[in-house]
Amino acid sequence: MSKILLIEDDLEMQELLKDYLRIYEFSATCFSDPLVAIKELEECEFALVILDLMLPKLDGFEVCKRIRKFSQVPIVISSARGNLGDKVLAYECGADDYLAKPYEPKELIMRINAVLKRAMPKATAKQIGEFSINEDACKIFYQGSQLDLTKIEYEILTLLLNNKGKILSRSTINQALQKELKDRSIDMHISNIRNKLLDDSKSPKFIKSVWGMGYEFIG
Repeated sequence: MSKILLIEDDLEMQELLKDYLRIYEFSATCFSDPLVAIKELEECEFALVILDLMLPKLDGFEVCKRIRKFSQVPIVISSARGNLGDKVLAYECGADDYLAKPYEPKELIMRINAVLKRAMPKATAKQIGEFSINEDACKIFYQGSQLDLTKIEYEILTLLLNNKGKILSRSTINQALQKELKDRSIDMHISNIRNKLLDDSKSPKFIKSVWGMGYEFIG
């Protein structure tokens, strides 16, 4: 599931959007306090932000400005304020799209998918099957959705993808990444990657364990 940060102080609206997003395989993390939400965004990776304008402590315009100081994550405004002036200001503050409440939840999904598609890496992306590697941004996309990977998970999965069909030993992985990871640590990172790909180690679709030798990307 792609992770979405939802900044909305209406708890009923929070639950409505969270449940609807889940239907379309988006995982929403919800915050009413924009300051806490900004801190969460600084520490964690999200595919997109849904932002209300009328919030406690900071309005949505200021939140948008603060996010843009450290992140280019796509931002979709979801607000009851629908006049043209607010829309223009929102775009000037860095928003990618604007939906005036009330709206059909289905329209929000359509807007999210369109924004995410525009945000997909293009010229700098390397395509391997259904995977896209953006080496400049250190991000990997699967079927258009960004994978929530740590730095070392990104490095290991990139190495496996670039060596598709080859068995890589733990020693080879360490040498290629210029690391000194213990075997158990590499196994743990591989396990985390599998979990994020919903890959079953017993019947793998992507990463195969070769007993006594290492790992092979077979996807």
